[in-house]
Parts: sequence; C-alpha cells; structure tokens
Amino acid sequence: MKNIKLTGKNVLITAGAQGIGESITKHFIDSGANVAIHYFSSADTANELTKYAISKGQKAVAISGDLTKEADANALVVKTVEVLGSLDILINNAGSLVARKMLSEMESDFWHKVMDINLTSMMLVTRAASSYLAKNDNSSIVNLASLAGRKGGHPGSLAYSTSKGAILTLTRALSAELGPQGIRVNAVAPGLILGTSFHNTHTTEESAAATTAGIPIQRAGNADDVARAVLFLASEYDGFITGATLDINGGVYNM
Repeated sequence: MKNIKLTGKNVLITAGAQGIGESITKHFIDSGANVAIHYFSSADTANELTKYAISKGQKAVAISGDLTKEADANALVVKTVEVLGSLDILINNAGSLVARKMLSEMESDFWHKVMDINLTSMMLVTRAASSYLAKNDNSSIVNLASLAGRKGGHPGSLAYSTSKGAILTLTRALSAELGPQGIRVNAVAPGLILGTSFHNTHTTEESAAATTAGIPIQRAGNADDVARAVLFLASEYDGFITGATLDINGGVYNM
C-alpha cells in the first residue's frame, strides 16, 4: 500500500539494509520517499536499495558508520542532508542484542557496549538530526523499541531489554522536548518478528515455536508488519500522535 503523504519526503533510516530496517527502507522507497540508508556491515543490500530508489527517480544514498561513535553519527546526518537537501523523517532502527548474558556473567564492558549500540547511538543520531528536522513545520522521528522493553525479555537479555525500556522513556522525553519545534517522536515495540538475522542468531526454533503458541493470533510477526506501522507513524505529519509506542506483537502483551 503506497502512502502518498511520503512522496518526496527525505528520510534517514539507521541500519536500513538488514532485517526490519531493510523492509522499512523498501516501504519508504515504494511510497516515493528519498532515502539515506545507513549501514554498518550490509553494504551490498544498502547499495541494491539505493539503486532501486534511483531507478524509480528518487534520491538515495548509502552511508556506512559506527553510530556508537559521535563523529560517525554526526557525519551520517551531514552526508544525508548534503545528498537529499533536507531531512523530514528519522527512523532510529539500529540496535542489537549482541549476545545473551545473565546478571551473574555480566561484564561492565558488555553492558556498556549494548547500551552504546541501542541507546547512546540513538541519542547521538537524534541530536545531530534534530536541528535539520526542526527546519520543517512537520517532522517525525520513529524509534525502534521492543516487547522486551515492556516485559523484560527472555533470560540472558538483561542489557538489551533495559536499553529497549529506556527507548520507551527516551521517546516520551523527546516528544516533550522537540514538540514545540514541530517534531513528533513515537516508537514501535515489536514482539516476535521471525525471518530476521536477529532471531536467526539469538532465538532457537523451539523457543520461537513456544512463543508463537502463546500469541493470540497464532503466528509470529514479520518485518513488513513492523514497517507498515513505522510508515504510518512517520507520515502523520499534521497528526496528533506523539510520545506514543505502538505495540506490534499479535496480542501477546496488552498493557
């Protein structure tokens, strides 16, 4: 479904060339948006998506960077605006579980690494982008949180779940701070989304099956389920939704 509100809008998607991010990027391109696709390791896919957007007559650029580094986060935004001309939408999608570790085996370095990847990087990119987003009357940020940030996650995801819970609060705080500048800030909290490298790496088939059995609509989610929600939140330019988190989990958690 094409979202005509997005035609000609300039969008930056972090980690926009793998998993949920790749689907979000494709959906934006298919809605006529210009895209800056950040990637860390998925260079091939990022370049393919860039070619796809350009073939449709839209602007696109693939930009690599380690977003835990302030210089990379700043450079990403500068390059985005150089190529696209301005910035309307920021999708903060970068993040990782990294590995499963229980409290008893938690090293400080690991804790800080997970927080930097999931939380600090989001702050750095948003800080760099906010002045550009504020130049438009209606801008939008969508942050990728997680059901783990609501429930606390499965064993071994202490650091990840905590960082994702913080993103829920970051979203509310930013919505209050940036609202007067015409920037809406929302989040999505996906539940079990299969077919991504995240769950291929960190979730066993048995665990996925057990989780799916407890989902009221009796299926796991997929990346497109998340992408559609992200586009909706991003495109409600003149909308009244800000500071909200949209839960995408098949009904397994409904607070």
